[in-house]
Order: sequence, then C-alpha cells, then structure tokens
Amino acid sequence: MWESVEDLWTWIDRNNTRPREQEVLLAVLKLSEEVGETAQAVIGAMGHNPRKGVTHDWEDVRAELCDVALSALIALRVLTPDASREFTAHVEGVRRRSAAVEAGKARPQEDA
Repeated sequence: MWESVEDLWTWIDRNNTRPREQEVLLAVLKLSEEVGETAQAVIGAMGHNPRKGVTHDWEDVRAELCDVALSALIALRVLTPDASREFTAHVEGVRRRSAAVEAGKARPQEDA
C-alpha cells in the first residue's frame, strides 16, 4: 500500500507547479472533498433526498471511504517523507491507549 501512496505522491509532486504551502492546503482540501463525496453517497444510498431517490449503493460508499483514506495518506505524505513510519506509530499509540482504557488503566478523556 505504501508503495502505491509513494507512487501517487510522486506523480502529483512531479506535476506540481505551486508553492509547498499551497500543496499542503490543497491536499487537506482534497480530503475534505472526498469526505463530502462520501456523505453524498450515504445520502444517495439511503434515498434521503425525495427529489432524487436512491442514487448510490453501499458499494459506492465503500469506494468513497477508500478515496478518503487514500487522500488522507497522500496528504500525510505531502507533510512528511516518512508517512508510513508516522502513520504506523500513530496507529500503535491509539491501539495502546484503547487497550489501556479497555483494561481500566486510563480514562478516555486522558487521551487528549
């Protein structure tokens, strides 16, 4: 997976003509765009808009969630060349805190 993230980031970076600060901002905005598309897919899968009815299915929602995850990983890569290590360390920290809460060793509000 990380090889694909690196390849996609390299492709984006190679075609970039903007200052780094703008690339960071655009990477985060891309993530927001994908979250919005996920929300649209959920609304469409549930037929929430009576004018449109059912416009999506849960496969669409899953695909949009994958786009959210990928956009987040690419945004992380924009911020650091060691995105894999940083993400893995973060996930491990969340796992340890969750295990501590489960074991009664910490309260969730102490995780902030």
